[in-house]
Amino acid sequence: MILRAKIILPVTAPPIEDGAVLIDGHKIRAVTAWKDVRPHLREKVRDLGEVILLPGLVNAHCHLDYTDMAGELPPPKAFTDWIAAITAHKTGWSYSDYARSWLRGAHQLLKTGTTTVADIECMPDLLPEVWDATPLRIFSFLEMTGIKARRAPKDILREAVATMDALKHHRHRAALSPHAPYSTLPELLRLTAHTAEKRKWRVSIHVAESVQEFEMFAHARGAMHDWLKRNERDNSDCSLGSPVAHLARHELLGENVLAIHVNCLARGDATLLAKSKTHVVHCPRSHDYFRHPKFERERLANAGVNLCLGTDSLATTRKTGKQKPELDMFAEMRALADGDPTVSPEEILRMTTVNGARALGLAKKIGELSANAGADLIAIPFSGKPAGIYAAVLAHSGHVAASLIEGRWAIPPIS
Repeated sequence: MILRAKIILPVTAPPIEDGAVLIDGHKIRAVTAWKDVRPHLREKVRDLGEVILLPGLVNAHCHLDYTDMAGELPPPKAFTDWIAAITAHKTGWSYSDYARSWLRGAHQLLKTGTTTVADIECMPDLLPEVWDATPLRIFSFLEMTGIKARRAPKDILREAVATMDALKHHRHRAALSPHAPYSTLPELLRLTAHTAEKRKWRVSIHVAESVQEFEMFAHARGAMHDWLKRNERDNSDCSLGSPVAHLARHELLGENVLAIHVNCLARGDATLLAKSKTHVVHCPRSHDYFRHPKFERERLANAGVNLCLGTDSLATTRKTGKQKPELDMFAEMRALADGDPTVSPEEILRMTTVNGARALGLAKKIGELSANAGADLIAIPFSGKPAGIYAAVLAHSGHVAASLIEGRWAIPPIS
């Protein structure tokens, strides 16, 4: 089919006024001006009218399991207080609660323009059933911890690998997620790194998220260090450098790794991340919820780090008035723009499309409108002028007008 729109925004090329995208099966065949289109009788033309047609958004970090916790946990005074609060909150949840929460989150993302999401899965028993219930493309990163359970790292990883090997799907895939340096043992980090490299898997890990975590690893002190020590964590891996340096020491940095948050940097950390080609995922609304130190976007970008955006979970998103927050990448883009006047709307959109695609190993396959890329597109209403088109995208609020994933309508256009 051929899709015509007021503005085509390929992201990797200049905007096209009165443009068209030619789709063949699940791929894009061409992106061009409407005047250059020569449709054949076999091709169905769909004029979407007054819209911007752009790539589907890539959410590089989410916790779909926790969607129904929206507004339930007030912002804490300290990060460790939040860990205790969510742990207590989860004790009352059943399998059905997690399934309902996951599906609600997937629906929210779909309606607000996400087509691919990197989700941290703490309930692998939900898979693959929930996969089949959404048209989204899902990367389910299986969460691994081990400190509290006192389980051997090799057993934790063996179980995760067995789960992954049993999960086969043409659109969705499983991956590995050692939760964070403070909640996993060094051996699990090393084993994960070696297994992921051998199997060519992606890895997602929370790192340097809070000042407390940074103090724990850099200086062997602070509330997190003392709390985990009381819970019998072997803290002999502390006082040896920053959390990022800790990952480097245990070989868990690399082109296949998504480092989530990275809110606290030591000298040399940005260079370590850039040289190893590790991707960094920033979650603006979650960052605001915890009042973390300023995200050092410029420092990371100047070092050459690939920066992406994610929603994190609704358990770490502020409630505004009586309205509960929803998972929405447009809201994350606006939050970044509001908090960082040095970043352009165009760069923010790249963080939410091509950069996220690169982090997930899908560069040139999603996150852009170009020949041979996957046919993942969204349409948002637009009646303005082409000038300032990127700012107009960031200003969009509410549901998208249409969504296409792998050449199939996930949200069909109304007209």
